[in-house]
Amino acid sequence: MNATILHNPRCSKSREALAILQDAGATVTVIEYLKTPLPRDELARLYAKGGMSPRDGLRKAEAGAKALKDVSHDAILDAMAADPILIERPLVETDKGVRLGRPSERVREIL
Repeated sequence: MNATILHNPRCSKSREALAILQDAGATVTVIEYLKTPLPRDELARLYAKGGMSPRDGLRKAEAGAKALKDVSHDAILDAMAADPILIERPLVETDKGVRLGRPSERVREIL
């Protein structure tokens, strides 16, 4: 099985999700999204595949997220593409779907 994870190695939930994928024997592509930001269209595709809105994937604890409280999903995607710290992590994709790994055990749903 192939998996892709939007990963922040400094995040414990992200490290936990990566370990779950590796323990399951998945071939994992790791994208350190803070170093290699995803294009807006790719973020939109991932959220749609996961049945989530961009607002669901917004890291609300970040200072920049407060300004996005009442904006459109398009504006949130634009903000995430411009400032990837706004993306909640880890975000994991397999052939079975996309899950936000909060809690990290949620990635098991798509293994």
